[in-house]
Amino acid sequence: MPITDRRTLLQAAAALPLATAGASVALADAAPAPAAAPAKPAPAKGVTRALAHYIVTASYDDLPANVRKEGVRTLLNWVGVAIGGSRHQTVDIAVSALAPFSGPQQASLFGRRERFDIMNAAFINGVSSHIFDYDDTHLKTIIHPAGPVASAILALSEMQPVSGKDFLNALVLGVETECRIGNSVYPNHYDVGWHITGTAGVFGSAAAVGKLLKLNEQQMVWALGLAASQPVGLRESFGSMNKSFNPGRAASNGIFAAMLASKNFTSSDEMIEAKRGWANTISTKQDYNEILGDLGKRYEAALNTYKPFACGIVMHPAIDAAIQLRNENKLTADQIDHVDLKVHPLVLELTGKKTPHEGLEGKFSIYHAVAVALVEGAGGEKQFSDRAVNDPTIVALRGKVNPVITPGIKPEQVDLTVVLKDGRQLHRYIEHAVGSVEVPMTDKQLEVKFTDLADGILPAPAIRRVMDACWNVEGLSDAAEIAKMSVSA
Repeated sequence: MPITDRRTLLQAAAALPLATAGASVALADAAPAPAAAPAKPAPAKGVTRALAHYIVTASYDDLPANVRKEGVRTLLNWVGVAIGGSRHQTVDIAVSALAPFSGPQQASLFGRRERFDIMNAAFINGVSSHIFDYDDTHLKTIIHPAGPVASAILALSEMQPVSGKDFLNALVLGVETECRIGNSVYPNHYDVGWHITGTAGVFGSAAAVGKLLKLNEQQMVWALGLAASQPVGLRESFGSMNKSFNPGRAASNGIFAAMLASKNFTSSDEMIEAKRGWANTISTKQDYNEILGDLGKRYEAALNTYKPFACGIVMHPAIDAAIQLRNENKLTADQIDHVDLKVHPLVLELTGKKTPHEGLEGKFSIYHAVAVALVEGAGGEKQFSDRAVNDPTIVALRGKVNPVITPGIKPEQVDLTVVLKDGRQLHRYIEHAVGSVEVPMTDKQLEVKFTDLADGILPAPAIRRVMDACWNVEGLSDAAEIAKMSVSA
């Protein structure tokens, strides 16, 4: 039976009044009355317009200090990962494939010398920022918020003047938009196979670009509607170059939507909430209060987090535990008999690749992640390279890693035991891994991460200048300075 029919049947059954014991015989003898149609909730109205109104009217001065600060951290982290990923083969291929079709040289490619039109620059920078799977994460939805938004508005800022304050406001509003929309359909939308960074990220890009283009309310409604028509990304792509395509395409699609809307290219006014609109088409869950509730008071953008490890977020607790045990006990691979870890089902669903052969596959292998953390004591970009996944010591150890789905373990937790050949058992339980909302990366840790990613791409003085520009974005008269100083000499 289809899910929708089964739900309708259950709702109808629940709506029927229970008979009392004394009336049961009479009811049984009587002709059955026709079942009453289940009450249908009133259709949602005005969600897209209310969100558009908020985006158009929200100002930089409305942002609380903690939200501004997190916006700055989001920017710094994104620039670092975009520069760091810029020399990956995936980006080389994208540049080569798109160069013959690029328009005017309007915008920079982070970490590179080439310039592209803003659409293609936004796409390539979005790919670059996600290829290491090292970017920011909104843990409630597993959205990587900055990729679609920062890629779009940094490209736009090179085409038209944008002050630092306006840039930061647009960045926060874009992140807020995509995360709230993501909340409204998560996890059902994600569970069926959509890559939510792409499908929700396009709204963030459209909102942020539309804000900087100074769209009016009706135009913003249309921009969101055109964004709704461009969901991109399937989870089947994970472990391949295609995964990073998704935030890149969401960035360029958002620009596309906002630019068309700025010229009064129309759309439905209810593209998010309508019966055949975005939310009802791509998800069995629609919670519109997640989109509109406490707008301007509760900020999802304040909950953004930054990865200390360059891989799928559900592996971070296990990596954290493995590194701690390795360092505390000075472990070497030849001491280890096997490793047992109790995990949430999502860990094996997302990262169950037992024998990765390429670095991108290793980012979705809990077996590799634990093994490399125990061998090398780290989980950065170098630990998820082709070299690392084919290292004989790491390959041998990952065959001794035994993840077990365990009731009661949450996705953000792990219970890990390293059993040594001498019989000792080393145990570590992680409630919240480093990089979570509860144990956030410090500003200093973000700078170390940035420096490590940019090393060898930009000279040390340039790295310092870019980081300083990000930290001080609110004081910049031209946000495009960040992009211009982030290119390779």
